Amino acid sequence: MRSTRLTVAISLALTLGLAACAPKSSTSPDRAVRQAETEQVPQRIAEAAPADKDKKAETRAEAPAVRADAAAPPPPAALKPVASTPAAMPAPAQLAAAPPPGVLSNYSGLQRHRSSQPVAGAIAPAYSQPANTERYQDHADNPLQQTVQNPVSTFSIDVDTGSYTNVRRMLVANQLPPADAVRAEEFLNYFDYGYTPPATRDVPFSVTTELAAAPWNAQRKLLLVGIKGYELPTSDLPPSNLVFLIDTSGSMYSADKLPLLVDAFKQMVPNLRAKDRVSIVTYAGSAGLVLPPTPGDMHQKIIDALDGLSAGGSTNGGAGIQLAYSVARQNLMKGGVNRVVLATDGDFNVGTTDDTALKTLVAREREHGVALTTLGFGAGNYNEQLAEQLADIGNGNHAYIDTLSEARKVLVAEAGGTLYTIAKDVKIQIEFNPAAVAEYRLIGYENRQLRREDFNNDKVDAGEIGAGHDVTALYELTLVGDGGAQVDPLRYGGDKPAAAATPADELAFVKLRYKQPDADVSRLIERPLRKSELQPSASPRLRFAAAVAAFADSLRGGTHLDDFGLDRIAALARGAGGADDAEGYRAEFVRLVETARKLKQGENGQQEIAVASD
Repeated sequence: MRSTRLTVAISLALTLGLAACAPKSSTSPDRAVRQAETEQVPQRIAEAAPADKDKKAETRAEAPAVRADAAAPPPPAALKPVASTPAAMPAPAQLAAAPPPGVLSNYSGLQRHRSSQPVAGAIAPAYSQPANTERYQDHADNPLQQTVQNPVSTFSIDVDTGSYTNVRRMLVANQLPPADAVRAEEFLNYFDYGYTPPATRDVPFSVTTELAAAPWNAQRKLLLVGIKGYELPTSDLPPSNLVFLIDTSGSMYSADKLPLLVDAFKQMVPNLRAKDRVSIVTYAGSAGLVLPPTPGDMHQKIIDALDGLSAGGSTNGGAGIQLAYSVARQNLMKGGVNRVVLATDGDFNVGTTDDTALKTLVAREREHGVALTTLGFGAGNYNEQLAEQLADIGNGNHAYIDTLSEARKVLVAEAGGTLYTIAKDVKIQIEFNPAAVAEYRLIGYENRQLRREDFNNDKVDAGEIGAGHDVTALYELTLVGDGGAQVDPLRYGGDKPAAAATPADELAFVKLRYKQPDADVSRLIERPLRKSELQPSASPRLRFAAAVAAFADSLRGGTHLDDFGLDRIAALARGAGGADDAEGYRAEFVRLVETARKLKQGENGQQEIAVASD
């Protein structure tokens, strides 16, 4: 009876909340959807009593396995399609009214998917979502460096954006994110800064630098280093061998998981060509080949396979990855795109669950020419830590899909960057001149740091750039004589710069190394950063990038911002000038900052959700 009253109350609240939220008009339909998604809908589901996550698998009713041999992938000759038996799916309204306990639903996204066709065969299993088990890698901010002691900064580039969209999902649901869910570089790299692309493919990317005062402290400077990948139209991409590896475990039944996942992959289908090959592997209690390698222009066959997916069972992700790589290797396209696209909501709780074993497998397959992209979905048991690390090791990228418009952004608008690598093992090394720069701090990229000697070592793996990708890095600098140094000089010397052998007008020397996709030997790009490049005021591009970096810092505690609060961050973003992008991402960013400000002030009575952090 008590459960019935709760369900009725939730349904009534949902009905009233949705009726009050109408999308605002805009020149772009997607932009209207995006704006509606960030409207405040302060609905919250009461959390169930915490469950013992060690008994996670025991709380799920196992659906019939799609394969009996889950322990290891079959030999190549044994790969056969597995039929998916459709089963009755509860009405979308039922899914909306009764989300898994412990999950704070994003009702904007839920409403959108209520109007879409149900996934054929997707059932709501007897599944109980445990207490929030989302996992984020514990990371401390990069420390301030004194240039005289450590003048060289070296790191690998990163094009992931999953942190920004995952945090957006939390803020839309009126939740402040845990600090470790915030990665500054993934916030920065979500946005397009209008860098000029290279004119030819001879050098696969261009490099842009800017230098101006930091908005939160005029005694410090911000150095922007921007990279823009060569833009390649989708029609000009080489043939693709894509294996969609899809989590169909019991936790995937909710509207923001398997139904959204299916709709997301359908966005790609119209752009697939006859020369492409698409396979679908699923994993739950066991792994199965749902769609054998199929020509990309057989659109309806691919859509039918997606529509036939069903949710049930536990999550044997290890067996799924092994099978997906086996399929990819059998159909390897020399000179083409060979990639496994893993889509999941969380942990691998049966089968190969050891993170080290999975990383070793992914690294080995990378050497065989098969890359890995990871896509996160849903809430409650999202393992961002593992998804981000697997994509890094697999020469791929990680994104989090919270809306259908985000799916279009990642899988359609940015398909070239998501799927096709134009430069690999891209590293940045900046040597600051101690006679000109007293201190510096790299903003973000904490888990991409490299040793100084790694820069010239072509055996050391680094990040990849896809066609058309932007990469942005920011340094905060204190110049000698500006009075903004944060570390006291040593009493007995030892930290005074020696006589400078470099030209007096150089602040730093910027170097980049990269390899062509099919090369083993790196190429070098280098150029000095001169004092004359210091601008009296920041450009609109640098002001907006500063606002994004400041927002990430604020969500992590604001330890580097002095008294530069969220209200000033929003004003900085609004005043960056220039036309917003067609989808309204910058306007949406301002709304997210304002939402965070209200939540921090306690206007909605929400408290930060505690999640597991390793």
